[in-house]
Amino acid sequence: MARIYISIGSNIDAETRLRQAVAALREQYGALDLSSVYESEAVGFAGDNFLNLVVGLDTDEDVATVAATLRAIEDRYGRDRSVPRFSSRSIDLDLLLYDDLIRHGDGLELPRDEITRNAFVLRPLAEIAPRLVHPELGKTMAGLWAAYDKSRQKLWPVPFEFV
Repeated sequence: MARIYISIGSNIDAETRLRQAVAALREQYGALDLSSVYESEAVGFAGDNFLNLVVGLDTDEDVATVAATLRAIEDRYGRDRSVPRFSSRSIDLDLLLYDDLIRHGDGLELPRDEITRNAFVLRPLAEIAPRLVHPELGKTMAGLWAAYDKSRQKLWPVPFEFV
């Protein structure tokens, strides 16, 4: 059984899309650990603010199957892959960690570099897995968040119900 972490983000009908993505993950995988939902400014382009969270779960699926499942969920809920990389998103699901697997290539980057680059990934990940050790850096998520320059990206928790 593998422990995995997934970031979820949206800035197009974000509340609906986050609820749909979480429901789809529950249907596929069962019990989920959910972080708080955070609002953040768009990074890399001028656009509406994003809502983001991180989900932790256990799975028997191999990493390629998980990646395909996430892509299928994105497609189901309107992800447009024809737009530029830095643009508005109906839904974005990124596999951040798959146990302590390190993999660079074949379309998968594990662990994702967004963990240390973006507050909207690191803060919710540190919230649900503070003692989890980054497989390449050897530091806990709580330690990485404590050291993160919080002036780089604005981020704030928002009340959110997954009903």
